[in-house]
Amino acid sequence: MPNPLTQPEQTNQAHWDEVVPAHLRAYEEVAILKAGGIALDEIELREVGDVTGKTLLHLQCHIGTDTLSWARQGAVVTGVDFSAASIAAARQLADETQVPATFIEASLYDLPGILEGQFDIVYTSRGVLCWLRDLDAWARIIARFLKPGGLFYIMESHPMWNAFEELETGELKPLYSYFQTPEPVRWEADGDYADDTYTHEVASYEWTWSLSDILNALLKAGLRLEAFHEYDRLFFKWFVGMEPCIERWYHYPQYAGKLPWIFTLTARKP
Repeated sequence: MPNPLTQPEQTNQAHWDEVVPAHLRAYEEVAILKAGGIALDEIELREVGDVTGKTLLHLQCHIGTDTLSWARQGAVVTGVDFSAASIAAARQLADETQVPATFIEASLYDLPGILEGQFDIVYTSRGVLCWLRDLDAWARIIARFLKPGGLFYIMESHPMWNAFEELETGELKPLYSYFQTPEPVRWEADGDYADDTYTHEVASYEWTWSLSDILNALLKAGLRLEAFHEYDRLFFKWFVGMEPCIERWYHYPQYAGKLPWIFTLTARKP
């Protein structure tokens, strides 16, 4: 049965459709792919391992830069996103780079009624969980599409930082709840994380999930946790006071080596 998008999700869908042209211009990963490279980080490559010949399902793939990077690493890839503009851009990028990939326009929650089969790897990464209204359903869908023995992998911003805001003094202060709340938070049109010269016209809604929410959802879906890591750098400039540390990564200099900014998680289907 189709799972209709809620009003916040419809707004988010319009938001992601809107930002596609800006992201095609601003994403360094697009240029990297067009130059023949891959847009993945050494953390992901090391923790996922060799994907040669393996089938990989990429949930919430946006414009497909990571999807196509895994294809360049030898995986047989399928990317899924609910934004029509994102999927159109992903398909165009696949054509331009001549990298084989399948892209499906679908809400994550509708995917079991649209896509058949199972995969060796289900992958999702970098700024994805805040757009999900139902984390338990998300985890069940991951389990549904994994083959027995299959691997799930996520790299994501640490949910601790959802509670913080940056003050004008450069200090970070907890102003929001770290814990899950019944309703999503509405964010009015603002600058884009990838291009600070671009201002959205469409607002967005985000859901808050704690680490325990994430872990328990996967465990309830029957997956077995294999590894959990935390790192002290972030894949985008979340706060104004953050600075580049290594290629395409940011940190807060005064907190360097002291606090986690991302986590990675590996789980397996028995």
